[in-house]
Amino acid sequence: MCHRPLVIVVLLSAALVAKATDATPRYLALLNRAHDSVTSVQVAASGTDAFEPRAIDTLAGGGGGTTLRLGDSGCRFDLRLVFRDGRTAIYRDVDVCKGDTLVIAPLPAR
Repeated sequence: MCHRPLVIVVLLSAALVAKATDATPRYLALLNRAHDSVTSVQVAASGTDAFEPRAIDTLAGGGGGTTLRLGDSGCRFDLRLVFRDGRTAIYRDVDVCKGDTLVIAPLPAR
């Protein structure tokens, strides 16, 4: 009896499950420990400059928090944060498969 068709079916099933798992929406909680409020957030796949805005309410400095959807696949993202005073911070290579919260650090003094 040949088991080759069964092996092919099992391998195809595993590939489909892996593909479906890869398409899981990714979310990240933001906790703002900076002194200034975050007014906008942009997200890109890690290593690209294809930043796309994400709608947020102003994220108060000193402990404000929110959760945002990053994308529909992948684990690593770059985030560009814009603060009320116009300064920006970029967090690169944030791995949402290893952690679900990004703590925004205070910006250096000018």
